[in-house]
Amino acid sequence: MDMIFCPLYSGSSGNALFVQYGSTRLLIDAGKSGKMIDEALDMIGVDPATLDAILITHEHTDHICGAGVMCRKHKLPIYATAATWEAMDDKLGRIPEGCRRTFDTFADFYLGDIGVVPFSIPHDAADPVGYRLWGGNVSISTATDLGHFPRTVRDAVAGSSLVLLESNHDPDMLRMNGHYSYKLKQRILSNHGHLSNDACADALLQLVDNGTQHVILGHLSGENNTPSLARQVSESRMIREGIRLGEDLHLDMAYRDRVGSVYTLEAGA
Repeated sequence: MDMIFCPLYSGSSGNALFVQYGSTRLLIDAGKSGKMIDEALDMIGVDPATLDAILITHEHTDHICGAGVMCRKHKLPIYATAATWEAMDDKLGRIPEGCRRTFDTFADFYLGDIGVVPFSIPHDAADPVGYRLWGGNVSISTATDLGHFPRTVRDAVAGSSLVLLESNHDPDMLRMNGHYSYKLKQRILSNHGHLSNDACADALLQLVDNGTQHVILGHLSGENNTPSLARQVSESRMIREGIRLGEDLHLDMAYRDRVGSVYTLEAGA
């Protein structure tokens, strides 16, 4: 069986990721409208009615704004930590009986055919998590919404077959942004904010050193970054370090305003 991954949307304006292994189909986050998520799934040939569950990373609007609608429309259970449920409960609307599911940040579990390994991430939310999802002998990890890239996150995703890694902002663009308050800028730049392009490149080196060969840069800011700049910073750093792009590392982009590529990973039984 193959493991399939598609970043439907990844960015500061909304996040929704699709994962499939065997007969199990999941969303990680639902941070766009239910209509937009349904349309994105349709674009990659997935009937939203065939989804099995939604995994939530944390309660910020760009990760949950469509979760309640998707839950009610498609009768999807929503999985989140107890603290995240408490923080987002009043933002989702009515949740049907039986659709509210909780898990412990440090306890692995299965959703159908997919093994789910949550891990704690440094972000300014109630109990934010990333996920490493297993199908056979391959795994896909999400590492976004990180104020920094600590050893605990590195170890949680080390050796993943594919990683979605945050490359959120260019610090100079952020500091010059006249639309953002000083407080918001400091939040983004803090150790519980978001990874800059340079910090992403540092993390990328660690991932390559630990055996990951395929990384997708995501969760870009719409005002403080561009896809070409984010990619250039990481590619330049890899070249300086002697890492061969296309051989040692395959680097791709996820987008905030359109459906990304569909990745198919061959998984052993």
